[in-house]
Amino acid sequence: MGLWIINGWPGTGEREERLHVLVEEGRIAKLSNGAAQDLTLAGHEVIDAEGKLLSAGFLDMHVHLREPGFEHKETIATGTRSAARGGFTTIACMPNTRPVTDTPEVVEYILKKTESEGVVRVLPYASITKNELGRELTDFAALKEAGAFAFTDDGVGVQNARMMKDAMVLAKELDRVIVAHCEEDSLLDGAAVTEGAFARQHGLKGIPNESEAIPIARDVLLAEATGARYHVCHVSTEQSVRVIREAKRAGIRVTAEVCPHHLLLSDEDIPGLDANWKMNPPLRTPRDVQAVIEGIEDGTLDILVTDHAPHAAEEKAKGMQLAPFGIVGLETAFPLLYTHFVATGRWTLPFLLERMTAKPAEIFDLPYGRLEVGAPADLTVIDLDEERAVEPDELVSKSKNTPFGGWKLKGWPVLTVASGKLVWQEQK
Repeated sequence: MGLWIINGWPGTGEREERLHVLVEEGRIAKLSNGAAQDLTLAGHEVIDAEGKLLSAGFLDMHVHLREPGFEHKETIATGTRSAARGGFTTIACMPNTRPVTDTPEVVEYILKKTESEGVVRVLPYASITKNELGRELTDFAALKEAGAFAFTDDGVGVQNARMMKDAMVLAKELDRVIVAHCEEDSLLDGAAVTEGAFARQHGLKGIPNESEAIPIARDVLLAEATGARYHVCHVSTEQSVRVIREAKRAGIRVTAEVCPHHLLLSDEDIPGLDANWKMNPPLRTPRDVQAVIEGIEDGTLDILVTDHAPHAAEEKAKGMQLAPFGIVGLETAFPLLYTHFVATGRWTLPFLLERMTAKPAEIFDLPYGRLEVGAPADLTVIDLDEERAVEPDELVSKSKNTPFGGWKLKGWPVLTVASGKLVWQEQK
């Protein structure tokens, strides 16, 4: 039996448009914009998306599922359900697990666990270096064979330039992307927040902007030398945007991502020493916020990601200095961006959707993120008119560490189909 989603709005024009999608055997079998009564609905499950946005399922190329090793924070089961609730049908999980995803066995574990307990597609990253220690490269070929789709030491920066250059050479040979968490460790000095107003007010050490921009500058030159594809994680500073912009102008194969919190919050918004406002990269200055907004708008930054980083309440309760970095983001990403950029008229809806669907698929050579006949049936239905507050205790994620509690947002996903299966439906 197939699935008809009827009367959706494709989001490319006026809401009076209608789009009907027939799903069969996990793929989009038919797209129609005629009258619903002209469709052959008998024998199919029918979902009426009247008045709601019908989009290709979102892709998030930066997610921490925490399994194996940190199941008290998140699991593949809870993390994929959180993704489904947020409208995501493909997520890429970072390798800073325990054990680190640096062997074929760990890659295979994640894929098997996803098959048995997950509800959306999970693409495992493998680490660039063994144990993410920056001392020895992993076996890229064996990890690719096991199912790793790209390589990163996310959570730490690769400090050694020779190590990064050798990694880029290997990745180019295997046609894989090097994805970089950019931090110059010698400039961190145990700081928990950015250099700026908040650090000064509370007498805290600050993380300088150049700690992020310096490795990016190094790496784009290495990417130019090797011809590798290089992708920058969670860009947060004015200097980083400038370096990436110039690298693109020079024809270097660099792409980059930005998170909702770096587009919406600065260090001046932090209300106190609540570690739910502590993330890495940290919230930067208002000037940096404007720079990353301009970066996504002019194409310097290519895609939107969440950097979903769950932590248990008792860990975040240790305070700004001692608590781990990170916030959850899968369930609030689209409403945050829609409310503050599309509903205000700054961005168009297609602009937002492309950076959460087709663009990440293009960067990583993935066959997802498109409403096309024959494509995998990954679909998200969104009620753009629904307005409600973020309630941390109601999040599906195992962890609730968000700075957006109480924010009133519009544009909530209400139904998600992944690989042809209904994996989330909001209950009224």
